[in-house]
Amino acid sequence: MSADICRCGRHGLSLDRRQSLSALMGVGLGGVFLGAPREASAGATEAPPRPEDEGFMRLALDEAAKGDFPFGAVIVRDGKVAVAARNLGRTNNDPTAHAEMMAIRSFVTTRPAAELAGATIYASGEPCQMCMGAILWSGFGRLVFAASIEQLATKIGQIMLTSRDIADKAPFANITITGGVLAAESLALFK
Repeated sequence: MSADICRCGRHGLSLDRRQSLSALMGVGLGGVFLGAPREASAGATEAPPRPEDEGFMRLALDEAAKGDFPFGAVIVRDGKVAVAARNLGRTNNDPTAHAEMMAIRSFVTTRPAAELAGATIYASGEPCQMCMGAILWSGFGRLVFAASIEQLATKIGQIMLTSRDIADKAPFANITITGGVLAAESLALFK
């Protein structure tokens, strides 16, 4: 038998349920909170720019110049631009309408999300944590950005976690990151 542990009676919590929940939390989240060892993660690798990167980054910078905030993104698949997008946070009254999110949303309105796997995303600024999470969950094979989080923080508020920091915590991810492509041009968009 189990004894009720919640005195209000609305929750129906019992000692047995509580013990079960504790056991599940210990098993499921123990590695996160207790620093238990886990499987090796794929994470991120860094790579130098490729010859085509400047051209695609210029397209992202063109989008950034038209955005509510100066951020633009371009998705490239098989060497061709699939989508170009800009930050529409004010226009859409949506704090999640970052350029990378808008690009992913636009892509999946006309194509299967599975086609993002292995694609490259170009971003005028190093992606924030929300956008980097979406990039990783989408399975992009490569991220190329202009200005780094550290550089962007001199122009606009940032949470000081890099795309690499986030990718390295995603055991399912395998992404190549190239940063600093046309960074000065990106920073010049902040007036």
